[in-house]
Amino acid sequence: MFPEFCNGLRGAFQPFTGTPTVRSPPLMVLLVALLALLSSARCATVTYDFNITWVASNPDGAHERPTIGINGQWPLPTIAANVGDRIIVNVLNQLGNQSTSLHFHGLFMKNASHMDGPDQVTQCGIPPGYNFQYNFTVDQPGTYWYHSHTQSQYPDGLRGPLIIYDEDSPFKGKYEEELILPLSDWYHDEMSALLPTYMVMGNMMLQEPLPQSNLINETQNLKIEVQPGKTYLVRVINMGAFMGQYFWMEGHNMTVVELDGVYTKPTDTDTIYLATGQRCSFLLRAKDDRTANYPMVASLDPNSRMGHGHFEMAVTGWLVYDSSLPYPEPEQLSRYDSLDDMALAPYDEQPLLTHPDRTITLTMNMDMDLDGITHWLLNDISYAPPEVPTLYTALTSGADAANETIYATSTNPFVLEKDSIVELIVNNEHMGRHPFHLHGHHFQAVFQSKHGDGLFIEQGLTEDDLPRTPIRRDTLVVNPGGSIVVRFRANNPGIWIFHCHMEWHAHAGLIATMVEDPLTLQERTPMSSIPSDHLRACSPAQIPLTSNNDTNWDVSHGEKTENTISPAEKEPPAGPITKPSYFKIAAFIFYFCSIALACGAIFWFMLRKRRPKTEDVAYKPVTTTEPGEEIEM
Repeated sequence: MFPEFCNGLRGAFQPFTGTPTVRSPPLMVLLVALLALLSSARCATVTYDFNITWVASNPDGAHERPTIGINGQWPLPTIAANVGDRIIVNVLNQLGNQSTSLHFHGLFMKNASHMDGPDQVTQCGIPPGYNFQYNFTVDQPGTYWYHSHTQSQYPDGLRGPLIIYDEDSPFKGKYEEELILPLSDWYHDEMSALLPTYMVMGNMMLQEPLPQSNLINETQNLKIEVQPGKTYLVRVINMGAFMGQYFWMEGHNMTVVELDGVYTKPTDTDTIYLATGQRCSFLLRAKDDRTANYPMVASLDPNSRMGHGHFEMAVTGWLVYDSSLPYPEPEQLSRYDSLDDMALAPYDEQPLLTHPDRTITLTMNMDMDLDGITHWLLNDISYAPPEVPTLYTALTSGADAANETIYATSTNPFVLEKDSIVELIVNNEHMGRHPFHLHGHHFQAVFQSKHGDGLFIEQGLTEDDLPRTPIRRDTLVVNPGGSIVVRFRANNPGIWIFHCHMEWHAHAGLIATMVEDPLTLQERTPMSSIPSDHLRACSPAQIPLTSNNDTNWDVSHGEKTENTISPAEKEPPAGPITKPSYFKIAAFIFYFCSIALACGAIFWFMLRKRRPKTEDVAYKPVTTTEPGEEIEM
């Protein structure tokens, strides 16, 4: 009740522009003033001033590198507020060489889609030297995080926790203290150096650069002092760029009470799994004695990647009961057995959204463009940012905003009708896990197939076979060779992207755009209400502020074509969004012919070298090894 009440009061105290009347009852004026005074205890304005700069850091103790800090420090501060508060973040970009932006991961941004943060989606990137203000009200309790949403920038360090506290939490009084534990993979090189090695001719399978280390709370060898018998609420956030994490605390039970900002029925486990972007909160009851210290472990998920062979990296911290006692090494596990989060139920028992009004099926695969560069695709479209931020196109197109064809095809747009029940099906044709995140909503996780179950086909599945009260969250993993089905109600007008939260994959095009109820969006957030500092951010790059109706422009390729047909006649292209070029085609053919010739030469040389002479053909003894010894292959 209080968030809506506070927002109503804020609306009531907007500048008055009408004709004053002497018939307003003084008692009513006093009552409104009294209510405003009472609400101020529950509805505060929390302000953060963020000067974004480069700083030097060495979180794993192995390599110092430039990292994006705030106010000269890294790790970054936690943004904290209460339900109903207004959060203001004043950003000054002093990176010097890069634009930036901030996304507040998991927050709905009701009536504030322009505060969501992805550049060329809901704003222009904040240029170096520019100021930019994010100003929004929060009504969602739980565990969230903020991060850059510009040019795969957040793995360079621009990421931090965001916690919304709740006076009405169903678990209030069941713990004495909170712990916030961000997890993240870590690279020794900047993204500006890594990205050119990823999206490059020759990396046909888009093998991702591997991290050099793993971090808990942006460090290694973390030691957390705990008090015997005390109960803690532990908030764990995977803020990594790429890999999922298994997390456990040896010798301790974890009672899960929240996923992605949604309270859950309490569920016990000893291991949790978090993909990038996911969060989990659990109650931890400390031991009653101080006889030992216990390892806590975060281990990177080897199934997050494809084609690298075996890869596994764990980082260990400790729950410290007595600092004079040893810090034991963790047990070596032969397999991971984590909580099945699909089996959890929301605390509020919100029922299944039945009989969707619209089903959108997204099939994930790869393809190569004419430059020889491989892209990730959803329905044969690789996302590329439009010339005009999609939000600005929606706000300046009038009634045409409800027409999907006016939006740049490369944004993979889907216009959603007001209050419709939307079902998204994601089919994964590749052998890696992919966490898909939806901006602006929690969705119901209706179905998640197991590894290798194939594409989603509703054979024999009816509404009665689906969970009655499915878990809700904003990020869900589609397993290798599998599928997921999620549902949500389109009741939050705005521009919301749906994307893989492995940063490499989003960069390579694994994004779709939900244009939700654009006509209501125009009424609630007219273009005239967009703050001037948001509009100024578009000036240095000369980004237009009005509709994309006459252009279909791909920023990543620097190409622009004027439409010569009406929006209704536009056909979505198949494959990555590129323009044909005879030179590119010739280069492409030459590239592969060269590879074929090189492979043929190597094969011929090896055959010639290995052809045995008669005297060489003889039996040789088999090499044996001792038990446990590995043979080098």
